[in-house]
Amino acid sequence: MNDDSSGMVTGPLSGIRVIELGGMGPGPFAGMALADMGAEVIRVERPGGLGVFPGDPALDVTNRGKKIVCLDLKRPEAVDAVLSMVRTADVLTEGSRPGVVERLGLGPDVCWEYNPALVYGRMTGWGQEGPLSQRAGHDLSYIALTGALHGIGESGGPPQIPMNLVGDFGGGATYLVMGVLAALLEARATGRGQVVDAAIVDGAAHLLAGTHGLVNTGTWRDERGVNMLDGGAPYYAVYATADGGHMAVGAIEPKFFAQLLVGLGLDLDASAQDDRARWPEIRRRIAEVFAGRTRAEWTEVFEPTDACVAPVLSMMEAASHPHVAHRSGVRVDDGFVQPGPAPRFSRHGREEFERPHRPGADTRTVLEQLGLDVDALLASGAAREDV
Repeated sequence: MNDDSSGMVTGPLSGIRVIELGGMGPGPFAGMALADMGAEVIRVERPGGLGVFPGDPALDVTNRGKKIVCLDLKRPEAVDAVLSMVRTADVLTEGSRPGVVERLGLGPDVCWEYNPALVYGRMTGWGQEGPLSQRAGHDLSYIALTGALHGIGESGGPPQIPMNLVGDFGGGATYLVMGVLAALLEARATGRGQVVDAAIVDGAAHLLAGTHGLVNTGTWRDERGVNMLDGGAPYYAVYATADGGHMAVGAIEPKFFAQLLVGLGLDLDASAQDDRARWPEIRRRIAEVFAGRTRAEWTEVFEPTDACVAPVLSMMEAASHPHVAHRSGVRVDDGFVQPGPAPRFSRHGREEFERPHRPGADTRTVLEQLGLDVDALLASGAAREDV
């Protein structure tokens, strides 16, 4: 992000302070997004960490841009330290099962006694209430229940797992950030905070709004791999190439489908594009042609066109693609891989990112700024400077 005249890092959320209470997956990702936009994010990690991230926690990209303190929230002195942070915070986020944070003494009602304008973001899979709210779950559990998982995969085959992009980060973190920003606007106007109940099951269902609309019109069958946008249509599908690579075809509009046929050298009637009876034949012929050349050769053919055809790249290959590299969409520095910021802001650019801090690296600095007796907290075990 750009620096102002005082040398401080700025951004559209500059001046916003966020407390992130531990958690994994969507909560940390949301905190990273807020930090990317200029917020000061203080992550409160538990002693010993979560034991989930494999390897060195200093390589966890979702912790970039954050100050990380280590506090044992089972100790009242540590809870008091967090409440001291709450006094000057704008947002607190947590990702525990409903009721857990209340039992620690850090629920929203307690926090509002210290700061009535605090926005309290809650990130869960099932939500704060409902028949499954106390059940454990993971990304796959939540998207399975919404119908999203059912719709991903080939016709006649099993559902395919879309990593944890649809649930954790799409239906979870994105909606937590959206809700927090909306609640912040209201808190600035009214002086009153509120709870943002961000549930992955809600967000994933919300992401299906466009598909629900197609179901309503009768143009989408509630089946896997038989529709226009799920791989059922031959003009919206992935095809293997001669070298074992793949090309992604998204030639939905007739003019783009026509360009696809020209690039493939196929003598097919473009008007048959949406003739479902001919889809198997069209798919077979397209697949045969794609199988005749390598991924690189097909990329050279289609990159100058509007046929909406792109090579399927690995994550490491994507980092060096000219377009991704131009926008710094993925950065690789000394083997450390991380995405660029999203979205971009016209008055706040960013060229470099600080590496994620180790858990506890900022314990002393943050607690000293609060005026707390850091040595006493460390001696008691309520705080630690590393995990």
